Amino acid sequence: MDAVRVALLREVLAGTEWPAATRRFAGVLRGSVVSHGGGLLVVGTPEYEPWHLAAHLVDEAAWSGTPELAPTLVRHAARPSDPAHLAVGLGRIEAAGRGETLLVVAPDEHAGLLERVHGARRAGATVLALGTGGGDLETMAHEALPVPEGAELDLDSVQHLVSAAAGENAAPLPRARRRFRDRLSRLAETLTAPPPTAW
Repeated sequence: MDAVRVALLREVLAGTEWPAATRRFAGVLRGSVVSHGGGLLVVGTPEYEPWHLAAHLVDEAAWSGTPELAPTLVRHAARPSDPAHLAVGLGRIEAAGRGETLLVVAPDEHAGLLERVHGARRAGATVLALGTGGGDLETMAHEALPVPEGAELDLDSVQHLVSAAAGENAAPLPRARRRFRDRLSRLAETLTAPPPTAW
């Protein structure tokens, strides 16, 4: 979903809780990875891998100049023969600790995953959750955005709103201090930066 479609979706959702809720959650996500300086890990369940969200966050990290937003996608069935960005297995969650952020995107709860997430939280990782809500994962998370069954949006649409808002909220220079040369330099850096890794 591109920026225009995200803007249209927000317009359609005006008057609902979703625009503010997704921006708030994105602000917590961004604040966690920027202030802690650790890595961002994104994981789903064996049946639902949030690779699409991970790819959007890589794009947002590049476009917003916030490299901390670029996540590591943790996969349940990662193989050593997979490309490097798809070859990170569940052992990475077990190694997570203080300063790192773990974003769990799960339409349903998975017992084995919950045990690993609980271990990462005990080791000091910040846990964020996107899912149907109301279960152990929401209770365990430092911050959760529930997407209940029958809501106006599905989990995929919420992920688009969150990733777009995470990139938007990067703090720009204050207007009064931003000179033309600064803006031009920033534009040149953005245009000449290498493209994000293809997913």
